Parts: sequence; C-alpha cells; structure tokens
Amino acid sequence: MQTDKLDAYEALVQFLYRAPIGLVQTSLDGTVDMLNPMSSSLLMPLVRDGSLDNLFDVLRDAAPQLRQLAEDFHEASGVVCEGLRLPLGDVAAPGAPQVLSLSVLKLDSSRLMATVTDATAEVQREQERLTRRLKSAARTDALTRMPNREAVLEQLQQMLARPAGGPAHGASFALLFMNCDRFRQINDTLGQSAGDRLLVQIGERIRATLRPPSDRIDPLAGSGQMAARVGADEFVVVLDGMRRREDAERVAARLLDALARPYQFPGQEVVCKLSMGLVWGPDAEPGALAAELLRDASIAMVEAKRAGGARSVLFETAMRERAARRADIESDLRQALAEDQLFVVYQPVVGLRPDGATDFSAGVEALVRWQHPVRGVVPPFEFIPVAEESGLIGAVGDFVLRRACRDFAAWQRTLGRHAPRLLAVNLSRAQLAEASFPTVVREVLEQHGMTPMQLQLEVTESLAAQDQQVQQRLHELKALGVTLALDDFGTGYSSLSSLHQLPVDTVKIDRSFVCQADTSNHHRVLIEATVKVAQSLGMNTVAEGIETEAQAAAVRAQQCAKGQGYLYSRPLTSNALLDWLRSNLPAVTGAAEPALDSERDADLITAPLFTPTPALAGGR
Repeated sequence: MQTDKLDAYEALVQFLYRAPIGLVQTSLDGTVDMLNPMSSSLLMPLVRDGSLDNLFDVLRDAAPQLRQLAEDFHEASGVVCEGLRLPLGDVAAPGAPQVLSLSVLKLDSSRLMATVTDATAEVQREQERLTRRLKSAARTDALTRMPNREAVLEQLQQMLARPAGGPAHGASFALLFMNCDRFRQINDTLGQSAGDRLLVQIGERIRATLRPPSDRIDPLAGSGQMAARVGADEFVVVLDGMRRREDAERVAARLLDALARPYQFPGQEVVCKLSMGLVWGPDAEPGALAAELLRDASIAMVEAKRAGGARSVLFETAMRERAARRADIESDLRQALAEDQLFVVYQPVVGLRPDGATDFSAGVEALVRWQHPVRGVVPPFEFIPVAEESGLIGAVGDFVLRRACRDFAAWQRTLGRHAPRLLAVNLSRAQLAEASFPTVVREVLEQHGMTPMQLQLEVTESLAAQDQQVQQRLHELKALGVTLALDDFGTGYSSLSSLHQLPVDTVKIDRSFVCQADTSNHHRVLIEATVKVAQSLGMNTVAEGIETEAQAAAVRAQQCAKGQGYLYSRPLTSNALLDWLRSNLPAVTGAAEPALDSERDADLITAPLFTPTPALAGGR
C-alpha cells in the first residue's frame, strides 16, 4: 500500500513537472512553496533580482493589484482572480511569449494555487476579431445596416483589378447610383425621424428587389450583388456577373418600379421616387479608379434628375464635361452672390383695354441676370438650372425679391402715378420650402413702403399643382394680401377643371399657346377657354410671349386682360425701364424701343438672354 502511495505521488510530481501550463503554489503572503519548470520559464522575464521566492514580488509591476486581491479575499476557498492578462512588453524576447494569463485559486486557509499560461496567440486572435469587427463597422451604414461608400469603393476596385472579361469569360459588372427626388421636402415636412424610417424602408426595398437571382446574373462570374447607402439619400447597387448591358438596364427598371410604390407611414402614404445613373463596367476607361466610377454614376444620376427625375440614364463621357462646366458655374455663382454680380431686369406687362388702348403702366416682371467679370452677361439658361441643383436658387430668389422691391419703390418716387402699379417676382421651390418665407416677404414690403397688393408672386403651374407644402405656403402668402400668379399655364400638371383648387389670382397663359393665336383656331379656342374659366373664378389673365401685332389682336379679341412680350419690350434695366415708360406717356397703343442707357443694356441686347428659361430667368 505504501508503495502505491509513493507511485501516485511520483506520478503527480511528474505531471506537475511536465504540465504545459505554469503551476505555482504559494502561502497567502505570496511566498512560493512549489512551482514547476513551465512557470519558471514563463515568469523569468519578469524577475528583477533572479529570485522567484515570492509571486507577488515577481508580479509587482505586471499585476500590482494581485497582493491586495489576495488579502481582500476572505472566503475559505475560491477563485481570487481569473484570466488576468499580463503584457510582458519590452522584457519579452523575440519569439517568446508576449502576454501571460494568470489565474489564482485559494485552496484553503493557508495556500494559494496560481496557473500561468502563454496567452499570446489568444490575444492575437482577439485583436484580429476586433479588427474585423471594426473594419465591418467602418464599412457599414449605421442607419440602414447596409454597406457604405467605403465598402462599395473596395468592391469596385477589386472588380477593376480583375483581368479583362472577369473571372468568367464575357461577364462584367454594372454600377447603379440612386438619389431620392423629393427627400428634402419629405424630411422637412414629416421630420427627421420619419425621414430616417423612409431611408430604412428604401434600403430594405432595394435589397428585397435584388434578391431574385435573375436577369442573367451568373453567380460563378463574380461576387454577385451589393446594395449600399453611400450618402444622406443616396444608394448604390453593384451588379457583378452581368452578361449584357441590357440585363443591367432591366434590373435598373425593376428597381425604379419597386421604389416608386408608396411607403407606409402611420396615417398616410409617402411617395418618394428616385433618379438613377448607370455605369456599364466595360465602358470604363483603362486604369479607372473606383472613386471615378462612382463619380461618373453620380453624374449620370444628375442627368436623370435634369431630365425630370424618376428614371435611369446611362453614363456618357460628354456628361463629365458638362458636369465640370456646371461645377465651374456653381463656384462662380457663389462668388457672384457674394460680390453683387447679379442684377435685375424688368419686362413690362401691359394692360389690354377693351377699347383697344394699351396701358403701359400695368406692371413689370422682375428677371435675374448675371454680369460675369470675364464672360460678360451669362445666359440665364446656363446658371439658373445650376442654381436649382446646387441649392443656390433660394439665395438668388431672395436677391431678386429685395432688389426688385427696392427699384419698384424708387419708381414710385420718380414717376408717381405713371409708375408701374404691379411688380411680379418669380418664386422657387426652395423659397416656398422655407416656413419663414411669408415673414421675409412682409418685412421686405414694409422696408420699402409697398402695399401687399403691389407685389405679385409667381409660381409655375407644375410647382403649384404638385406639392401640398407649396400650396400651404401660397395660402400663407395670400393671407398677407399679395397677389399670386400661376406662370406658364398649359405646360404643367393642372387643368382648367382643377384651376379653382389653386390659391391664385392671375393665370399667365404660356407662350406656346400665344405664338399661334393668330394662325391656329385650336390655340385660340384654348386661350378663350382659359380666359373664360379664369374670369368665372375672379382671376385675371396675362398672355405671355406676344411678339406680333396679330398675336396681340388675337388675345385681345379673347378678352385677355394683360399682355407681355417682345412686341412691347424686351427686359430692361431699371434706368432703361424709366425711359421706356416716359416714352409711352400718355399711354397709347404702340411703342418704340427706348434708347440704351448703359453698356449693360447693350449687353442685354447682344447676349442670348431671351431663350425661354425657368422661373427667375424668363422674359418674352
């Protein structure tokens, strides 16, 4: 029996000696009673004086809290600490353990048992997992949990680095860049929280639409499909393994159809369509970078918006050149606003009296122009669309309102009763989106001593008919007492039957009807119907774009109240307008063009300023 006990003890000693972990038995004060070779090997880099007599002393730098932990542990037995990490730092030799793991167990009232292991590999694995998680988080959009711009760029760069033809012969990729057409208005109306929910729903709908592996996407030819959110209301889809461009265009059409369906919100439905730019991989220039492809797709998306939105447009190289020109114009326009390079011209609006006389003091329409220091007068059809796309249109519109009201007040002081009785100013969607805009209008009127009835604010037919927020703002403006006009009637979404639903006082008949009023019975009937419906609703009418006496006679015969066009005058600067008004006193039918009063007026005649343009820019 004694021999068996000795054998068992010898076996235990051999186990402790050969164990792959360090084992140290100490008294409660850390004095070492026993340790195996592994513990000596692992702890030796921490020993200062070559002594392993006391574990707490050995670990006083790596684990200074250990002695206190042992003293504070009052249980009869149990775990004092577990998995305590001990970085060895500079004391570790190259290739040796870099981090130790220490656990201490209280065996009884007088003994501690410590285990020491090499935790270097485990720490490295943990760091690798953390790095992967951080990388994943850096490549994931926090709101939608979709991949973000960084993930898209990484994927595209991998595709561009592949040999021509891709991993499977004949397969390629396509990039779709999408932007919401009305997200800002929705966000402003419903609030940021609702806007965030809408973005999440859009992301979910994109992923759901992409799930069917159709449209000839070859799973063996590439990495498949990726849907990502790359900006505030911008989404990207990468289609890999595409055989033909037409297949990518079918996916694009399916996405647009799916995203055009209403989104469900408590108590209402929200429609938010998207515009899309498409880049076909094989069309990419040699050596192109992922960021350049993303830029090209974004440029094509802007072209889709310029074409009316809710559609996809395939990128072409010429678009990049146009985008660069628009960027230059935007930069110069910002400077123009800061340096007062913009100015306002005025096109007279005349009264068409039933007795055949013409009232030349009926009113004027304010139109913006730009005197560029290098290019001269910039045509409005070049900078107004850029102002709308860049968000500068609101600042341009505010400038026109304030400058026109200032000039109008000056005319009243100069001409008295012969001055124009009404000032018409075009409004943009950006201005009408501002809740404070009615307050701005009231303050401007008060500043220049104008009555509200002397100001006519004009919106395009499509803007007034489509947007409930715009109609609400129009009602607020109407409550101020200003006159509201519906511009370019006949080119937008409303109809004669719905005219009574719009809070307007004046209907401006578009020049496309007026230009054929003297030659087309069909157009004369349309003008007559518009005038009669407007009169029945107590509204005035203005015929735009009158260029000949025959056209003037035709609209007068239909009892149109006012006329506007080159027959009477081109847009004029403030000084030239005064000369024009003086030359037509007393008011009689027919008028000659006034003499030019400045070099700027000469520029207006020679520059191509009179092509039909959006609001703020026109003149007929």
